[in-house]
Amino acid sequence: MTIRIIAIMLFFFSTTIFASEQNKPQEQPAKTNATSTQYPPLIERYILDELKSIRQDQQSFRAEVEHKVANARLDVSDRAIRYTTDTLNNVFIIITTAASLLVLMGWRSLRDVRSKLNEVVETKITELTSKYELRLKDLEDKLKRRSQEIIDAQEDISKANEIHSIWMRAALETNMHQKIKMYDELLAINPTDIEALIYKADAAFELGDYEWAFSLANRAIEQDEEYGLAYWQRACANAANGALQEAISDIKIAVEKAPKLAEEIDREPAFEPLHDLEEFKELLS
Repeated sequence: MTIRIIAIMLFFFSTTIFASEQNKPQEQPAKTNATSTQYPPLIERYILDELKSIRQDQQSFRAEVEHKVANARLDVSDRAIRYTTDTLNNVFIIITTAASLLVLMGWRSLRDVRSKLNEVVETKITELTSKYELRLKDLEDKLKRRSQEIIDAQEDISKANEIHSIWMRAALETNMHQKIKMYDELLAINPTDIEALIYKADAAFELGDYEWAFSLANRAIEQDEEYGLAYWQRACANAANGALQEAISDIKIAVEKAPKLAEEIDREPAFEPLHDLEEFKELLS
């Protein structure tokens, strides 16, 4: 299943690169945030079919696991009962042999023999019962823990597949309002998904809602103060809102956290209001 996902991703990226090489314009302003890409319907259909196949495989695998766990429980119970029965039979054989020896050795009366036998049998049975109850309880606890681990793993896989599917749809979507809805779905699944926050802030910026983009960038910085792209996104919002000095400060922090962003400073359209500032020119040198 993992190999199939990797194959889909390789096919997806190789097709994306080929399409971009064929349709790349002569001049195109660079932007660090993700942009939407149009794909041929055949590729979209291939990806959706593969995702559907993966979900079906997930359901089959879960049913198979539950069947195996049920069989394992029955097998353990059967072995424990069989082992207990065999042990009790051996105890009774030993007791019978011992009683015969005691009678031959001249115990005072059959009443004494019976009393001793009952005492020994009760003691042995109590010890064995306690011992095997503990073993059975331990086995049951282990099976419960293992079953829960399998269920948790299945839920994690299902959650990861759902997140991956939403990211794929968001990459194909061209409408910014729809993109924001998809990013909200990602944040509903994982409220701490900083990538979803940044992409949502970028979509809000594209819609011209700079205050919202600024707020989302601040939320991302609160979650991870070392994430350079969050400062970059806030710098874009500050530049659009006219807070030029704050934008310069955020650019410096972003470059410090992620040095590769320095190559994109002069190509970022959102920084056009900063081009006449000496501090901005120093960043380019």
